[in-house]
Amino acid sequence: MVSVQKTSSRLLALLSLLQTRRDRSGEELAERLDVTPRTVRRDVDRLRELGYPITAFKGPSGGYRLDAGSQLPPLLFDDGQAVALAVALQTAATDTTIGEDATRALSTVRQVMPPRLRHRIDLLRITAVQPPANDNASPNDNASPGDTRLLMDLSNAIHARVELRFDYDQGHPAAERPRRTQPHHLVTWQGRWYLIAWDLDRDDWRTFRADRVRPRTPTGPRFTPRELPGGDVSAFVTGRFRGTDGTTTDWPCRGEVVLNLPATAVAPFARDGIVEELGPDRCRLTLGSWSWTGLAAAIGRFDTDIEVIGPPQLTTAFARLAERYANAARRS
Repeated sequence: MVSVQKTSSRLLALLSLLQTRRDRSGEELAERLDVTPRTVRRDVDRLRELGYPITAFKGPSGGYRLDAGSQLPPLLFDDGQAVALAVALQTAATDTTIGEDATRALSTVRQVMPPRLRHRIDLLRITAVQPPANDNASPNDNASPGDTRLLMDLSNAIHARVELRFDYDQGHPAAERPRRTQPHHLVTWQGRWYLIAWDLDRDDWRTFRADRVRPRTPTGPRFTPRELPGGDVSAFVTGRFRGTDGTTTDWPCRGEVVLNLPATAVAPFARDGIVEELGPDRCRLTLGSWSWTGLAAAIGRFDTDIEVIGPPQLTTAFARLAERYANAARRS
């Protein structure tokens, strides 16, 4: 029995080494596993019998490579990889396209996890907020799930309802005292992770980028969670990123203009705006933004003459931008 357990453990260790790097020499594997090259060869044969497509390659000392096969063999994850996989699947479960498959995959992964990891995953509560179609926020396509240990720590504080103190890196050298918060939700938005929390010193709701949070220990006392403005996490986050107090998802500033461009040329770049065709080379655009200046700048991206329909605040914003641009041109 001891011999069987030792062999099984060695096979798992060998598989883990082959999964973490494409090519491994036979001598390196033997040294890492503290066995002879002959034992490595036998263990490779055992893994092949279990369905793992391991090929041998020639060289000064020869080696092995774990290739893709026609079937999906059992996979081996360490604790960190297993948690990261569960985090990604829980986030993907809200996607309208792959949500059902992600939910089933998460259930499968959770079922085979050891109790210590299953408990950590069960404490993780993520809200994946899907931005409105064609929203003007630029998605962070290269964003990763980040530090899974940090995400677990934040989620545990939310679940335990304990105050959280942390340093927050805002990208400038000015030192600030630690933030004291009552953590409420962990959300994803446009590929980034955010912590929604009540800021005790500022007496208001705040949205913190998770990758800039550096938690301090110990955590603070327990608290009774407050109700988010509006009561809906997705609507609150969408509203906050659009510059409102979170009780509405509409833009705080919305204006209407006529552009001397075909509607088909404007629509792909109108974000969540409304484009109406007025003729072959004219269209009406109704668009929103977080500020009147921001709205004027967004409309100014269209390289054409602009007729402002309203409101007056948009006209004023165009005048201010025109003065700024003229000053910048003179200084240049």
